[in-house]
Amino acid sequence: MIIGFCGGTGAGKSTLVEKAARFLGKENTLILAQDHYYKHLPELTFEERAQINFDHPNALDFDLMVSDLQKLKSETSIDRPVYSFAEHLRTNETVSCDSKPFILVEGILVFAHQPLLSLFDYKVYIEADKQLRVQRRVDRDVQERGRTKEEVYQRFETTLHNMHDTFIASNKEKADIVVSNNEAIEKAMAPLRQWLDSIIK
Repeated sequence: MIIGFCGGTGAGKSTLVEKAARFLGKENTLILAQDHYYKHLPELTFEERAQINFDHPNALDFDLMVSDLQKLKSETSIDRPVYSFAEHLRTNETVSCDSKPFILVEGILVFAHQPLLSLFDYKVYIEADKQLRVQRRVDRDVQERGRTKEEVYQRFETTLHNMHDTFIASNKEKADIVVSNNEAIEKAMAPLRQWLDSIIK
């Protein structure tokens, strides 16, 4: 069973997907994140790579993501790429991933590419208020990706809000369930857990 999880940046996808994996059983579940599948562009300088709009579908290697998911669907293992956000490049390492009964695919743009979308058995859209998403993204990028607050806020104003409105928000209509994540994470997890329980039965 392949379940896609989409939603705006800062909506809480990664956290909810991790909790969903624990509910389904970690030994039975593989998480495949969009963040590993950005295009590898070593021919560009670091400065040029830093200017890439990573919230636009063109930044993603959807062909590889679709190919890997098709292999997993046919119960074939894959060597998943590892992407460095510090260098904006794939590393030389890969991670061997075996197919599992449940495959959870998460990312802001995973519903924006029809060949990928068509591989999902079910689709979950996670939504959160705009200002809350901004704060969560700021906290994550400062703590985990070496960005400054000013850099992240500027990116929202120049790029992220527009990308959300253009490529992400409308995908809510494609979902089998919409989960609101504006409060404590367990409040969002409760309806998701109930829904997961219904589809696996």
